[in-house]
Amino acid sequence: MSLIFGVRDSLEATRVALQAASFAGHEAVVDKLIKAGADINASTTGSGRTALQAAAEGGHEAVVDKLFKAGANINAPAGRVSGRTALQAAAGGGHGEVVDKLLKVGADVNAPAGYDSGRTALQAAAGGGHEAMVRKLLKARANVNAQAGVDGGRTALQAAAEEGHNIVVDILLKAHANVNAPASKYHGRTALQAAAGKGHEAVVDQLLEAGADVNIRTRMNHERTALQAAAEMGHEAVVDKLLKAGADANAPAGINGGCTALQAAAGKGYETMVDKLLKAGADVNARISLWGGRTALQAAAEGGHGAVVNKLLEAGSNVNSPGAKINGRTALQAAAGGGHEAVVDKLLKAGANVNIPTSKYSGSAALRAAVTGGHKTVVNKLLEAGARS
Repeated sequence: MSLIFGVRDSLEATRVALQAASFAGHEAVVDKLIKAGADINASTTGSGRTALQAAAEGGHEAVVDKLFKAGANINAPAGRVSGRTALQAAAGGGHGEVVDKLLKVGADVNAPAGYDSGRTALQAAAGGGHEAMVRKLLKARANVNAQAGVDGGRTALQAAAEEGHNIVVDILLKAHANVNAPASKYHGRTALQAAAGKGHEAVVDQLLEAGADVNIRTRMNHERTALQAAAEMGHEAVVDKLLKAGADANAPAGINGGCTALQAAAGKGYETMVDKLLKAGADVNARISLWGGRTALQAAAEGGHGAVVNKLLEAGSNVNSPGAKINGRTALQAAAGGGHEAVVDKLLKAGANVNIPTSKYSGSAALRAAVTGGHKTVVNKLLEAGARS
């Protein structure tokens, strides 16, 4: 049995060595490993990457030639997690000559993206901002609207928009990229959501002009609408553009960790952003996400943002709004847990109930939260206000 495990370990070591040497471009080492009988098409256990994919990613033309002559599979599929075919890897790195070699010997220009964070060759090139490569792949009939990978995938346009590559965005739009292509199922973004979240104003303009739907709803988990994404990251100019284009200031929060635009801005303490959204009619008491959601007031209180707390209270925020069902906090519980004495004072003055029960899962009453955090002054304030131990 130990001999079997030893052989397995030796084979895996050879695979790893060949991949590592190929990625680093060590031709002599690659030659030795091939002559020693290394499995040219084996993928390593960790990355699922073959030697050819590694060499292509590194842009090593000579190593790519050696591996191809030794029988490497040009179209070995991408690994499940962040995997790339050889062509996808070379395209993502902007290695034009390697791409030319691979296309010449029959690399599939439309090989699908891997499941987790995968990219087609065109998606990889677009995300890298490689203009010449994008043109080359389009000329080779790459599908400009190929589906994004399931988890963390991006269409070519989404990938370019997310990184702010406005020239690539223009190339793709002219090639009839779908400006409203759906986001990947998990951790996805439409092109507009991606550009807005990164604050790429010029790209946002391009996409809006091309007919991007400013109110496409989020998908699963922590995803954001374009407005929510921009508000959360404090991109005021983008928020202005989106509101002008008709963005819904009250688009609901995603079910798991989602937030409305106002909740997002309040949680970050963006006073000017909060003013913009309130002026645009944002609901201060909008429904919160089931998992870990916060009302705007709860979010601001949790961050200790006193000025925002004042604005929200003046705008009619419910000081005793219940916390989310899972990992929820009332505004007072949130402020107490963070030791934000001035905010605790404001909330108590506004009528916060010191004895509201905790959320069903992972909650803490205000007094317990303050005690757990070691905030003695807050503990005393709460006891004086009638908190029960």
